[in-house]
Amino acid sequence: MDINKHMHFVRNASDLQALHNTLIKSREFNSEKIFICAGGGCIASGSMKVKNAFVDQMAKNNLTESLDIMETGCLGPCAVGPVVVIGKDDTFYQKVRPQDVKEIVEKHLIGGNVVENLLHEVDEQKVSKKSELPFFKNQDKQVLRNCGKINPNKIADYIANGGYLAMSKVLDIMTSDQVIHEVTVSGLRGRGGAGFPTGTKWSFAKKSQEKEKYILCNADEGDPGAFMDRSILEGDPHSIIEGMAIGAFAIGSTQGYVYVRAEYPLAIERLQIAIDQARLCGLLGKNILDTGFNFDLEIRKGSGAFVCGEETALITSIEGNRGEPRPRPPFPAEKGLWNKPTVLNNVETLSNIPLLINMGGARFAEKGTSKSKGTKIFALAGTVKISGLVEVAVGTPLRKLVYDIGGGISTNKKYKAAQIGGPSGGCIPAEHLDVPLDYESLNKLGAIMGSGGLIVMDESSCMVDVARFFLEFVQDESCGKCVPCREGTARMKQIVDRICEGKGEMKDLDELEKLAATVTNASLCGLGQTAPNPVLSTLRHFKEEYIEHIRDKKCRTAVCKELIVFEILDICNGCQACKKVCPVEAIHGEKKLLHNIDDEVCIRCGLCLSTCKFDAIVKY
Repeated sequence: MDINKHMHFVRNASDLQALHNTLIKSREFNSEKIFICAGGGCIASGSMKVKNAFVDQMAKNNLTESLDIMETGCLGPCAVGPVVVIGKDDTFYQKVRPQDVKEIVEKHLIGGNVVENLLHEVDEQKVSKKSELPFFKNQDKQVLRNCGKINPNKIADYIANGGYLAMSKVLDIMTSDQVIHEVTVSGLRGRGGAGFPTGTKWSFAKKSQEKEKYILCNADEGDPGAFMDRSILEGDPHSIIEGMAIGAFAIGSTQGYVYVRAEYPLAIERLQIAIDQARLCGLLGKNILDTGFNFDLEIRKGSGAFVCGEETALITSIEGNRGEPRPRPPFPAEKGLWNKPTVLNNVETLSNIPLLINMGGARFAEKGTSKSKGTKIFALAGTVKISGLVEVAVGTPLRKLVYDIGGGISTNKKYKAAQIGGPSGGCIPAEHLDVPLDYESLNKLGAIMGSGGLIVMDESSCMVDVARFFLEFVQDESCGKCVPCREGTARMKQIVDRICEGKGEMKDLDELEKLAATVTNASLCGLGQTAPNPVLSTLRHFKEEYIEHIRDKKCRTAVCKELIVFEILDICNGCQACKKVCPVEAIHGEKKLLHNIDDEVCIRCGLCLSTCKFDAIVKY
């Protein structure tokens, strides 16, 4: 539907409701649809070629008038993309290729029979309906309610699904104090990592007597393996705009900024389209819905510095300076952007706001735990059968995400740990698989909820090496402003490097814990204060692996290269294939006789192991 035809309706709250009613009765809204995932992951897998194939095949078979093709945001199961959902019977097809489309059109759309080889398999049984797949039926999609159901580039789709009605309600019948009360009653906590109560943060800014205030959206998602905010921006950008507008009304702001990392070009493109459409409809700008409320939004691109996910560094970056944290207090709610009162929330937090307002704070608080309300989105990655974007009630056990939703471990090995909360988080071992995913329970285990990154590891992962990886990340991303973070993380990495090389000493473990305490207590911002978490959590739950590296000079998973030993067994027939591929001539032996490897010369490249066809070489 061409939204420009309905521009005259959107002058006030009544007109917006009338437009919503018109749209839900339209042919476009009620038509049968083929939903094609156009999230970043599926696009990379070729979903746009799949879409073009559908366009061609439907035209050839005269189906264009009876079926609409809808590009949507991320549906969730990124590992099996491109994904296609046939709306009329809820059939879910995975790993669809352009050459599969002809069969889907002729066999399914015309013949009424599903294409079984494109269905997902559960317990050796093919399951056709999306709603019956464990990945979907074990979730509770609230924030992601529109992702996969609407075209993110069409404001009409968002309004037809109830979009901007929460903002209309706020501007029409609520006061700023009432809005903050509802947010406070809801128990909504910041989803960016710290979990600070959103209503409390808004109330601090509301109390300021300054006339000029700002509201900011933190979309600088930098955790390895995290893509929650990106997927919301790509799949439901208007929810962020609506949430920010409600927040701006609550605190008395007229200007907002969305800080997005430049590495998210698709998210930036769709958000800008959404902002332009909202302005065109009178839902951003001056005198919104004829209420006298003025509010506008702009995008600010970040250059990919992880530290700019910290609120004061983000603010400094928007101001045009190098992204470095500032001492607190004063906090941004008092003196933030250009020294004016500022509220900063992340994408997921703000996307909760329209939902919260529509249902009411008390009803929103019915989900979750006593101290952690609502739902939480996780980017489930690593060694699980179905990785992707999932949303569950706060307090859901980790086991349910890994096994019921993710399908369990994808290898023939056992679950070992899950790194939660990104570089600032910690590892959850197998004995704590039933831990509720809420702020308090995770803190007791030395981990944090963080923004929602969740990387599952099997027994092939070395936990000392995992700690080294995250230490290297935070050390590289440290802005260098404060000595504890700059020098402390570097020193910790030196020690862990030495342990991984088999050169560690038992006293290094005490030294690591002392350094971790110093870095945590003395660093200026959250990046430094939480940087030691991966080391501390692996020391807490997997200390025996550190001891093996130090005492036995052994890495049980053969991951730490310096501790790997390759050995040629007696069954070697002297074919010399391994000798020919060795780049440093570490393998010796005559043809048809037993060979040996010079451990002093060997660089642990593994070419000999992969070349041997007789299983005569082992690695340990």
